[in-house]
Amino acid sequence: MSHPIEKTDAEWQELLRSKGAEPAAFQVTRHAATERPFTGKYEAHWADGSYHCICCGAKLFDSDTKFDAGCGWPSFWRAVPGAIAEHVDRSHGMVRTETVCAQCGAHLGHVFEDGPAPRACATA
Repeated sequence: MSHPIEKTDAEWQELLRSKGAEPAAFQVTRHAATERPFTGKYEAHWADGSYHCICCGAKLFDSDTKFDAGCGWPSFWRAVPGAIAEHVDRSHGMVRTETVCAQCGAHLGHVFEDGPAPRACATA
């Protein structure tokens, strides 16, 4: 699968190292490994703002779309329009929807349909 931003594994590793990324970040983002639940630094992060791709910096989610799914990984009910791409993932004997950064293809996680329904954002 081709994306606008392409790098070699060595280039991604160096980039992540230079950003001080968590040790598993390369395997998770570039090879769809799964981080242990409840261990990532953003699972319990609830500050206002936005979430960006660790690999390319693209804005992916706004903080007001984050919810606690109880699964141990950050969960969002809506991405920034055009920020993610979805692919069928048939690994591990399952059929799931994988989400990746639309700019660089970094693995972000999977879509599960049991989250909260999208809600209107309050306006002033």
